[in-house]
Amino acid sequence: MGFKEKKEILLKLSSFLCNDLIRRANRRKKILRPLSPHLPIYKPQLTSTFPISHRISGAFLATILLFFYLLCLKIGLICFTYTNFYQFFFYSSKLLLISVEIAALALSYHLYNGVRHLLTDFSFLELEEKD
Repeated sequence: MGFKEKKEILLKLSSFLCNDLIRRANRRKKILRPLSPHLPIYKPQLTSTFPISHRISGAFLATILLFFYLLCLKIGLICFTYTNFYQFFFYSSKLLLISVEIAALALSYHLYNGVRHLLTDFSFLELEEKD
């Protein structure tokens, strides 16, 4: 095998490797492209916003429930018998009163939206989309 033959083999190998790297880079570019070019002009629909807000309110309520569960683990159930505990949580701060109102609003929304979801699942209620 002469020098020219080795040189030709190396050129073919290097061109193959370069082409392979270019193909891999193009595949990565295809993977990283946006899923849909029409996302900026997408209009949210009722059938997509209700489930999303239902999940958000459920996560909010689960967080509140977890907080009170951890509070009971830390302090114990005896904390609910002290009047000072009630005064601290319900009468000391306006922020806590607002958070209780938000939790009640989230609970009522989650409950009514869950009933609406069950009614639409069993075909008792249908949402009409307006174009």
